[in-house]
Amino acid sequence: MQTLAGWCRRVILLSLVLPAVALAVEVPTLFTAEVPYERDARDPRGLAYRYALTEILQRVSGSEVASDRQMVDELFPDPAVYVMQFRPGANNTLWVSFDGQAIERTLRSAGQTYWGADRPLTLVWVAVDWGQGRREIVAADDPERRSAESRSIDRNRRIRERILEVADRRGLPLIFPLLDSTDLQGVDFADIWGGFDEAVLEASRRYSVNSILIGRVRPGSGQRDRWTYHFGGGETSLGGSPESVLGRVADMLAAEFAIAGDTPVEVIALNVAGVTSIAAYGEVHRMLRDVPHVENFAVTEVVGDRVSYRVEVRGGAARLGRVLRFGGLIEQDEPELLESPADLEYFYPR
Repeated sequence: MQTLAGWCRRVILLSLVLPAVALAVEVPTLFTAEVPYERDARDPRGLAYRYALTEILQRVSGSEVASDRQMVDELFPDPAVYVMQFRPGANNTLWVSFDGQAIERTLRSAGQTYWGADRPLTLVWVAVDWGQGRREIVAADDPERRSAESRSIDRNRRIRERILEVADRRGLPLIFPLLDSTDLQGVDFADIWGGFDEAVLEASRRYSVNSILIGRVRPGSGQRDRWTYHFGGGETSLGGSPESVLGRVADMLAAEFAIAGDTPVEVIALNVAGVTSIAAYGEVHRMLRDVPHVENFAVTEVVGDRVSYRVEVRGGAARLGRVLRFGGLIEQDEPELLESPADLEYFYPR
């Protein structure tokens, strides 16, 4: 049994990276893509459809499926069947919209993984050292500056656009900090560059996210960019360009949330303590309802502030537990309360 002091320390530490947030936000453009339209090709529209479908598959099923040309051809021999709308885009491109439900059915029936439109929102803090003492943090939108500083604004905008382009291609909802007076009171360039992530995580609380990427970039120096990714109470160190790092973040999130179509449904006993109000009760229900792996759930018992559920979930207790921790619940280390390995014991900390 944990001591009260130990339990309190754990709640305080995890609260830095697990704010009271919605589990996910919906990506409305998950099944649309704008791709090159090669007019000189034998079948330019058919080729564009295949380009667009590959981009969609990378978003919803991951890099492994999308990069396997033979598998894609076997699963989707005629991409045009899945196209709902198309129209010319800018700069010789074609905008294509697909039938998402049909793509999901095809992937699931083949036992392939599928990651739906509800996805965690990622906040990105990037400190950029341009050299010669010029250091900045990339903001959501550049604050008003003097015209003499316009070059700096353009440089930061290009970095931001590079990151947003990759995020859009992978279906990863993403935001940058406002970098207003509230942000700057809590965090500065030195905090980010020096790896003082606690200050950055605390400043991130106002954005209601629990997927946070922190980058240190030095363009043109030949040095590898350094990144730290905070997700679900864990921390991962990454290195490389913004494009490669965003791709790895998308893959990590897909590994957490994507489920294979042939994954069996298991029955889990879930107990959640700390449910002391109707609002908390409703929040836990909303969280379970929004978990894509949960097929069904029902309350089996309420004793004091502890609510017990019977949950039917794909992926078993381990997968459900990771998603609940990401959603903000805190796992309790009280094995004597659990009747079987399929039981989960959590605490609602808000």
